[in-house]
Amino acid sequence: MLTREQVRQYTEQGCTVLENFLGQDEVSSLLSDIESICADSTVAHHDPERMEMEPGQGPTGSRVRRLYEPCTFYERFRALSDSPKMLDAMEQLLGPNLVFHYSKINMKPPAIGSVVEWHQDLSYYPLTNPDSLAVLFYLDDATLANGCLQVIPAAHREPMMDHTRNGFFQGCITEKVDESRALPLAAPAGSAILMHSMVPHSSAPNTSTKPRRTLILSYRAADAFPVYLGDMTVSGEAHARHVRGTPPKAARFAGPSIPVPKYPQQVKSLYELQELSRQSRS
Repeated sequence: MLTREQVRQYTEQGCTVLENFLGQDEVSSLLSDIESICADSTVAHHDPERMEMEPGQGPTGSRVRRLYEPCTFYERFRALSDSPKMLDAMEQLLGPNLVFHYSKINMKPPAIGSVVEWHQDLSYYPLTNPDSLAVLFYLDDATLANGCLQVIPAAHREPMMDHTRNGFFQGCITEKVDESRALPLAAPAGSAILMHSMVPHSSAPNTSTKPRRTLILSYRAADAFPVYLGDMTVSGEAHARHVRGTPPKAARFAGPSIPVPKYPQQVKSLYELQELSRQSRS
């Protein structure tokens, strides 16, 4: 259960850090599973439906950038996403009727882990209301050197920032971000960060000699329905499932106006879309 202070932090700041949410044995088991999943994968020979490789490697490169939907494909991750401890915390923030939306693991390999530019999650998948959040589990100690999460506290109460250029969604904030407000969230392995879907956030490349693997789960209130965006919605909802309470009989329309993103092309990940955006700027 979340404390009153943690609920207050989430409500007022848009995020809260729960140290030791996972025990060391749980973290070790998840890391062991990740190593098994990634074993023998290379740029030339990997399953693109389940993983994304770091760019800039030759065909024998083995550095994985992202694992897709671990809470669908792998038992231990699925059990965590459905656990009473997890869902009890989500219910405190989102209400009794819950949908699990998606999951991923960002790998951030040492000395190469990709940058994630400033963005707001809800810009990717507009919903009928903003009751949606991400849970980020640090599976390694996260520091400034290895690219810990950075957030703009309390910005979830402000209008959605611009993510467009020339009429197309860029996957990153295109207006000036006041980085003087940025708060780095360094924390030990096993920590969980609960972050509202409207909080601007980013992470720098991993310049250290240590990895920074982060498991990300997303949940939303069951009456927060997706705005239909064609194939992007179909793929984005492929792994969503009702996990607690009663399925709603109607969508709830509330909160700020959320722009409908016009994607320049179909993409699989934030990394891919942000790279397209960087190329268009050069």
